[in-house]
Amino acid sequence: MFGIVSAVVLSALAATSVKAHGYVQDVVVGSTHYTGYLPYQDPYYPTPPERIIRPIPGNGPVNNLTLIDIQCNGYTDGGVVGSKPAPIFASPVPAGSQVQLNWTTWPDSHKGPMITYLARAPSDITQWQPGTDAVWFKIAEAGKTADGKWAATDLLTASNSIYTFTVPPKLKPGQYIVRHEIIALHGAFEAYGAQFYPSCIQIEVTGTGSALPTSGLVSFPGAYTEDTPGIIFDIYSDPTLPYPIPGPAVWTGGN
Repeated sequence: MFGIVSAVVLSALAATSVKAHGYVQDVVVGSTHYTGYLPYQDPYYPTPPERIIRPIPGNGPVNNLTLIDIQCNGYTDGGVVGSKPAPIFASPVPAGSQVQLNWTTWPDSHKGPMITYLARAPSDITQWQPGTDAVWFKIAEAGKTADGKWAATDLLTASNSIYTFTVPPKLKPGQYIVRHEIIALHGAFEAYGAQFYPSCIQIEVTGTGSALPTSGLVSFPGAYTEDTPGIIFDIYSDPTLPYPIPGPAVWTGGN
């Protein structure tokens, strides 16, 4: 009886947890759908499904900006922390094409920006870990509109939980990690209150471009600190206050 009750309680807690926060559950490139890493299912298969998204421990946030976990939403397995490679990647992903990221249902209270970075793998992406190297460049960002709507939750909810970004049209072909994140600001009125929800997606970009950034490269951890504008921000005090999106400027050289 205890085992049955425990299983029911744990199941209920897991269901509550899944509703509480979120992660990218599906990636669409052209007409191809890739199921994202499912933290409450994938680890329990006898043979785990192969995914293009690097594993995450659950739907919860990363709060400590100094940890490697901030890179890809920390995951510990066999001594690998923060960015365990996925076994496959999405290919082809033509430069200039759109990629759709389908989030799980996002809570209304977790307002904040949505930011997308790329890092070009110097070798096999299924083996590569960026570590603390400054290899990431920003390709897209959305924060707060002039009329007070937030990328998360307002715009994300309006698009049925689908976030779309464009691969820079002139980007050099190769294998890339897409680091996409929501920063939830409901507790960011004080230090260490912001919540970070990054996902790392492995893709292979194709095309004839040759563009790569030579400046504006950042590391994770390192790109943000508690002093970075937009990390501490009170979303409640003045709804008209503009929001400064953290991180480097969006790289436009591939457009």
